[in-house]
Amino acid sequence: MKVLMINGSPREKMCTYTALRAVADEIEKSGIECEIVHADMDKLGEIEKKALEADGIVLGSPVYYASISGLASAFFDALFLRIQNKVALKAGAAVVSCRRGGSSAAFDTLNKYFTISQMVVVGSSYWNGVHGNSPEEVVKDEEGMQVMRNLGRNMAWIIKSFDKAGVEKPEREAQIRTSFIR
Repeated sequence: MKVLMINGSPREKMCTYTALRAVADEIEKSGIECEIVHADMDKLGEIEKKALEADGIVLGSPVYYASISGLASAFFDALFLRIQNKVALKAGAAVVSCRRGGSSAAFDTLNKYFTISQMVVVGSSYWNGVHGNSPEEVVKDEEGMQVMRNLGRNMAWIIKSFDKAGVEKPEREAQIRTSFIR
């Protein structure tokens, strides 16, 4: 079992990465592998393959002007255009990092990638966001970091539940594709 986490921040190892790392740490405690990759158009094909192989996908972005970053928007649009009909019923979660405000609008934008792709959206104890201008400030955001840990535990639980149910990914995808009324 594996979760792919995609960091849509132009600054690779800053606040969004810190939040994603907290989620990954919690998922890994349950024995599920996590990989954090940076959104990079030159690696779109490679990341597409990883997304299709993963049991869960976490998208992360900083908040710019009450929305996700331009890099995240361009990359996630391109990625989901390629995978949206192939990831039905996989677990998906959104993570945002912001200085102060705009997180709910950015969070909503990220979640739309999952809902349009028929993915199971994993939540936490509040909106999945952290606040701070630096990784050090993000770590001091006690509520935000607790939300990240809860998200990691919830993601692990969902993925393990699907695994325990014994439903293979190709079967889930086939069931979803054939359930449409044409």
